[in-house]
Amino acid sequence: METSAPLDIVIVGGGTAGWMVGTALVSGLRPHQARVRLVESDEIATVGVGEATIPAMRDYNRFVGIDEVEMMRETNGTFKLGIEFLDWGFKGSSYHHPFGVHGAGIGGAGFHHHWNRARLAGHDLDIEQFSYAIAAARADRFEFPNPDPDKIDSTYSYAYHFDASLYARYLRKVAEGRGLKRTEGKVVDVTRDPLSGDVASITLASGEVVKGDFFVDCTGFRGLLIGQTLDSPFEEWTDWLPCDRAWAVPCARADRFTPFTRSTAREAGWQWRIPLQHRTGNGYVYSSRYISDDEAAATLMANLDGEALAEPRQVRFKAGRRTASWTRNVMAAGLASGFLEPLESTSIYLIQVAVMNLLKLFPGKRVEPALVEEFNRRVDMEYDRVRDFLILHYHANTRTDGELWKHCREMEIPESLKHKLELFRHRGVAPNYHDGLFALPSWISVLLGQGVLPGGYDRLVDNVPLAQALAEMERQRSAITRRMPAMPTHADFVARHCAISERAVAEAVA
Repeated sequence: METSAPLDIVIVGGGTAGWMVGTALVSGLRPHQARVRLVESDEIATVGVGEATIPAMRDYNRFVGIDEVEMMRETNGTFKLGIEFLDWGFKGSSYHHPFGVHGAGIGGAGFHHHWNRARLAGHDLDIEQFSYAIAAARADRFEFPNPDPDKIDSTYSYAYHFDASLYARYLRKVAEGRGLKRTEGKVVDVTRDPLSGDVASITLASGEVVKGDFFVDCTGFRGLLIGQTLDSPFEEWTDWLPCDRAWAVPCARADRFTPFTRSTAREAGWQWRIPLQHRTGNGYVYSSRYISDDEAAATLMANLDGEALAEPRQVRFKAGRRTASWTRNVMAAGLASGFLEPLESTSIYLIQVAVMNLLKLFPGKRVEPALVEEFNRRVDMEYDRVRDFLILHYHANTRTDGELWKHCREMEIPESLKHKLELFRHRGVAPNYHDGLFALPSWISVLLGQGVLPGGYDRLVDNVPLAQALAEMERQRSAITRRMPAMPTHADFVARHCAISERAVAEAVA
């Protein structure tokens, strides 16, 4: 790597993606390694509906040195123990995807294999009763996990709900305090080097020319640099993920103050509910093939917990990703790189994946092709894994009330997902990735939650007598039941740990 002069990095676009990238770069690199500049225009609105996260977000916060209490106060944040899915497998069905395990393994075999043997032997046990995270979510309780791995209340993790626009604003304060230079301006032209084909500079409406060695495209769906300038192809996945629009609207806080996101299947898509301190975020993700925009908006507004605080705002999109999110001297992050609907709250995670891999494969003045190839391999793997997991939610359904669900149930799915389903149906084998999404408990929760039941189990299970396994399972369930009343409610914990002021609440909903 060339070390004689710092790399001039220009981030084009702000929002959550731009400021996450910028904050990570100025936190992970020293001034002699890189100078970071972010160019954004207040005239260009950001999407800003990504209000739910997954536990990996905490790794990002730790890396950049963010104080959790401060961040949550400034973003009206709450805690998240997982996602509740209503009506997905069939109308009337309900299950949780928890940030935690379903029981501890017994005799060298995973817990769900013991549960499945018991089921096949005629024991009707609800596997969700063995998840501490689900028990806490159902009781609207929250506290930090116990650091002692031998305790039952250490078997879960957590993430956040927050106001995405406030999170971007908070990161801007952090990044500028660490040396990032922000430039207000709208990009009107992009210039490429005539010899290399790399992006050489951008020109702003003011006439200023901003040069750089390396550019990060955070311009959203436009993909100004990666798509419009470098023509990096976009691989569309709408045949598998047909939802292409969403309405989003905030409403007044009402109903339960839940430590989880709720996803409710509707006739032509699904509705999210995300509780913040000052309001509740809502949205309807739907396929325009199966419902009109007006009908979708009416469905959303008719299913709010409280009074709407604004008019619904529409977002249009298509599922897919760039075939090369790093092309020449441009890396794309966020919506410029790809889009997968927020069903499993992965949008912010995929931004995190991009910038952390950029730091690991940080280029010099001359970009090495091997670095680009490895970066794209890692990012593609993440997108493909999330894609398969999302398709599973749609494909594994028995609903009879909408053409969307019939299409998804009967459609051809990727070979990678087909292989996973065959393994699980035959022997209860599910993915357990050590790097990236999603780990075993996630697959177990959705597969079983939507009615995909295995016909066999890990043969190691037979080394433990069924009666002994059942006794251990009951011990684990009882430990959860005994511990649960000691947990504070989610509302009380937020009030003590990170509550925003009454004035801030009033300003936020004004």
